[in-house]
Amino acid sequence: MSQAETVPRRPRPLWSLSLLRSEIGTTFRRWRTLALLAVLAGVPILVGIAVKIETGGGPGGGGGGEGGPAFISQVTNNGLFLVFTSLAVTLPFFLPMSIGVIAGDAIAGEAHGGTLRYLLVAPAGRTRLLLVKYATTLTFCLVGTLVVALSALATGALLFPLGEVTLLSGTSISFGEGLLRALVIACAVALSLVGVAAVGLFISTLTSSGIAAMATTVGLLITVQILDTIPQLDAIQPYLFPHYWLSFADLLRDPVYWDQLQKNFGLQALYAVVFGSAAWARFTTRDITA
Repeated sequence: MSQAETVPRRPRPLWSLSLLRSEIGTTFRRWRTLALLAVLAGVPILVGIAVKIETGGGPGGGGGGEGGPAFISQVTNNGLFLVFTSLAVTLPFFLPMSIGVIAGDAIAGEAHGGTLRYLLVAPAGRTRLLLVKYATTLTFCLVGTLVVALSALATGALLFPLGEVTLLSGTSISFGEGLLRALVIACAVALSLVGVAAVGLFISTLTSSGIAAMATTVGLLITVQILDTIPQLDAIQPYLFPHYWLSFADLLRDPVYWDQLQKNFGLQALYAVVFGSAAWARFTTRDITA
């Protein structure tokens, strides 16, 4: 460990905000990040076109509702439901895969590029730098989710009618209230990704290869998703981070069913604490030589 790292530092709050702004700006200027956002924006367009072709654009069509989320069948009746459908389609793989790429590269990418030691020489400190990296990943969680929602809203408005929203419980609400629920659901989906972001950040502290960290995070995500579908493992499934991801559909009921949502948010918080602590323990004791 260099002498520069052992000198006590007292970073000013303005420095921390500047570091966070710089990190967010750097992350969202990368071509890889822009490509991920483009893929996320493209999924609702493909889903909307597929539903339009399958139903011939006629209202009341099935739209692929069988075997899928309960609100898929409502897309042709109200384009706003394309937002909920697109979130349900991207949440199992596309969104968490994107988060895995960003989180996995957070520390390992800096180490591989030789910039990690430079960042630590600046008055940031390891703990503060780790928090900034995690905050940046969480920002991507929110931005990625909103990109899906906005793309789906625009596509739904172009391809299908808009109007009053009939909830899963049969209650009708105004389009404005439906938009508000869509925003709340997007935020709920973003919160559902807090756990996988922490896992990815922890993996990123274990290696100096960004590609290895990203591949490991995505591979772990796929493995956990498979485990969550095996009936014989139902005893451990409630503790797997993706188990309650689709609970956001309960926000489309009146009254809202909070049980599964609370379990989901509690589980994500648990993963954030456990793997965030593990990432901190690893990163603060790691020998940075590059």
